[in-house]
Amino acid sequence: MRESETPLDVDRLIDEGQWTPFQTMTVGLCAAVTVIDGFDTQAIAYVAPVLAKEWGLGPAAFGPVFSVGLIGMMVGALALGPIADRFGRKLAIVASVALMAVFSLATMFAQSIETLIVLRFLTGLGLGGAMPNVIALSAEYTPARWRSTAVGVMFCGFPFGAVVGGLLAAQMIPAFGWQSVFLVGGVVPLVLMAVLIPVLPESVRFLVTRSGAEARAAKLIARAVPNARLPEKPTFLTSQKVNDANRTTARAELFGPSRIAITLLLWVTFFMNLLMYYFLISWLPLTLQHAGIALSRAILFTALLNAGGIVGTIVLARVIDRAGSFRILGGVLFAAAFAIAAIGYVGTEGGLALAVAVFVAGFCVNGAQNNMNALAAGIYSTPARSTGVGFALGIGRVGSILGPVVGGVLLSASMPLQTLFLIGALPALIAASTMFFLNRRTHPQVAVATVPGH
Repeated sequence: MRESETPLDVDRLIDEGQWTPFQTMTVGLCAAVTVIDGFDTQAIAYVAPVLAKEWGLGPAAFGPVFSVGLIGMMVGALALGPIADRFGRKLAIVASVALMAVFSLATMFAQSIETLIVLRFLTGLGLGGAMPNVIALSAEYTPARWRSTAVGVMFCGFPFGAVVGGLLAAQMIPAFGWQSVFLVGGVVPLVLMAVLIPVLPESVRFLVTRSGAEARAAKLIARAVPNARLPEKPTFLTSQKVNDANRTTARAELFGPSRIAITLLLWVTFFMNLLMYYFLISWLPLTLQHAGIALSRAILFTALLNAGGIVGTIVLARVIDRAGSFRILGGVLFAAAFAIAAIGYVGTEGGLALAVAVFVAGFCVNGAQNNMNALAAGIYSTPARSTGVGFALGIGRVGSILGPVVGGVLLSASMPLQTLFLIGALPALIAASTMFFLNRRTHPQVAVATVPGH
């Protein structure tokens, strides 16, 4: 067979290639999308205290608002997945950003809790649809030895966007009103779209599966792997396929007699940790304000929670890489329980003690969650990995939806702040316990692989 007729393995070309400015641009654009995603996801928590006062509502009224946005995120991920498979990741990403922009701007004109619920669901469609596609696109263009670092750093854009949102909201809401937060949350995605449409590359692995797209694929390969020697008329192949045998293997590995306990322990850990995380990011501004802390300071403390998550993700990943084991995560989740309980006891002071408790809670909860995704990927073999991680994240998403609802019920009971956060710490204790049992049932040195996202 002549060289021009020999199919080139796209996976091998990229996996064994060098890091280039093309990868920097691609991962950077995907990171920009996650920053906006984090900003818009957290925006409603920052403005909820103002809306509650302005509309004469109790804090518990915002439980459905927080949860419906998360439901929208779940639906968006499911709905835009088939679009990405059929029309490409780029279209799905641009469509997601457009949804964020349009419905964030529309939220500025909301005048009732019912309208707000509808708009947060529609905004959630874009928020949920963006994340899996930017993660996949970043991973598909990154050399194997850089993939975990690149995707992990890219995913830190989500909590970074929430931090930036808190810093901006603390200044903008007193000066320009709550609508200004959604104005920024709508205009910035529109500006980003103007960059994404001409610059963001399509997934080359998607193009390889499409007939007649060889020329486009060759141009992208030449940019992603500039040292590759491509023939004049190259043909490509990719190994990213799932067959019926693999699906059968996946079901057996997840639910077989010797594996079902591991799967269930993993699900409980994901469920509890994400329930706890979304309880915190949704209700912390309101609870601190009701404890007597000024709104601007309450928002800054919530931003500190997300900052702790960024630091925790990176620090814990490095510790796990060096130790070659995920055993540390059980202890981290126990520490999360103590930090969350401590928020209730120092929450009325608003000083250094509260700042430390909030930062440690974010470090432990969010840092553990992002590294638990890697744990899930290491538990299952290659044929079952996507199924195993996908199921764990799906169960975890149910927890993220229930977190704000549980918080609303607790707040409606008008219990003391200490009791509220003591109850809020219980999911961390359960997650820590299941993590310890999970570590006992799995190999102490589960392979480190990163499939981020919550």
